[in-house]
Amino acid sequence: MPEAIGWWPPAMGWWLIAILAPLLIFLLVWLYKRLTRKTAVKTAKKILAQIKQDKTLDNHGKLVALSVLVRRVAISVSPREQAAGLTGQAWLAYLDSSVKGSPFSEGIGRHLSDAPYRKLQLADADIPQLISLCEDWLKAQAKK
Repeated sequence: MPEAIGWWPPAMGWWLIAILAPLLIFLLVWLYKRLTRKTAVKTAKKILAQIKQDKTLDNHGKLVALSVLVRRVAISVSPREQAAGLTGQAWLAYLDSSVKGSPFSEGIGRHLSDAPYRKLQLADADIPQLISLCEDWLKAQAKK
């Protein structure tokens, strides 16, 4: 009688499963992260358009809404540990890392760091600049 068939080496199908299963898991995780990132940015763009066209909000209300929106998107598209705890200059530097120059640290975007915490009224001319800066930042997030 011939010897019993041993378990080693495994058949070709087991080798394919061993290679394809981790690859498939990696692909599904990557696809999930990519889809959720795009969904967060798409939703944020719609909300930004609503803020832009909302006539009931005064300048301070728009500033607060923009600050909250940018924070929510940052937490959605970045690892929570990287963006959630940032405040002040660190928060502005994080926002600057996605766009050219430093419009958040040194420009009109600096108002986003403390907008929800104080009654700051921006001039009517500053709000479109701030909205445009937020749009540029959102575009940069979509490209990541």
